[in-house]
Amino acid sequence: MDSVTYLGLLAGTLTTIAFVPQLLKTWKSRSAEDVSLGMLITFCTGVFLWLLYGFFIRSLPVILANAVTLLLAGTILVLKIKYR
Repeated sequence: MDSVTYLGLLAGTLTTIAFVPQLLKTWKSRSAEDVSLGMLITFCTGVFLWLLYGFFIRSLPVILANAVTLLLAGTILVLKIKYR
């Protein structure tokens, strides 16, 4: 892998793990009251589109980062709906 790919993987890792604290807080407190449903739906839709884009351009950093981000943000979205 070249340095640009490593840069993309690092950027994707950092922006993806940013959701871990929110997911843990939501899971432990069983409340997602402070998280906007509209933001989560919009964000998950955008991340899904980025994931599709990553497949089209065959970019491993884009695919990995957005697949994991969609999993984390999607879990928060499910918890938001479940804990209403």
